[in-house]
Amino acid sequence: MKRLSLAAAIAALAITTACATATPYQPASQSDRGFSEMKIEENRYQVEFSGNSLTDRKTVETYLLFRAAELTKQNGFDHFRVVRRDTDANSRLVPTGATYSPFYDNFYLRYRYFGPRASYFYDYARPLRYGSYDPFWDGPVDYREQTRYVASAEIVMGKGAKPDDVAYFDADQVIFNLAGQIQRPVP
Repeated sequence: MKRLSLAAAIAALAITTACATATPYQPASQSDRGFSEMKIEENRYQVEFSGNSLTDRKTVETYLLFRAAELTKQNGFDHFRVVRRDTDANSRLVPTGATYSPFYDNFYLRYRYFGPRASYFYDYARPLRYGSYDPFWDGPVDYREQTRYVASAEIVMGKGAKPDDVAYFDADQVIFNLAGQIQRPVP
């Protein structure tokens, strides 16, 4: 039984640690964080990178550009042109500094099993703690803004020498120049 609770504690710690870091460069998962792409035509793709609230706008846009260059090389092309690009910010206010617990301490319930039915009762032996947080009357101490960025671009890939236009990117040069800024997930 101790091994099971230790394993559960380690899993909870791993999940908490994973939530406390910026989104690494990875394919989008069930949490919708990471890169994704959709093929539109043979040489045209819609590329997107979504970060969590700890991933800044510059990182999200850098990862998007790096993914576009990787995708270009994977499909056998040499350069790509950004046809359309957009970065969306999703902001929300989050309460901070409050001592609220989802298990409201002043109404502590204990469960007992009585035959085929379960019932509960208020534990009068447990004293009320004065000065504790009341979710109905006390408000959170402060708010902070959390912002998540999602960058998307439509790219058109081409072969041969890159045209002399600022909208075109040489895939090899992009990968070479941005590789040092890419943080991959820790295995």
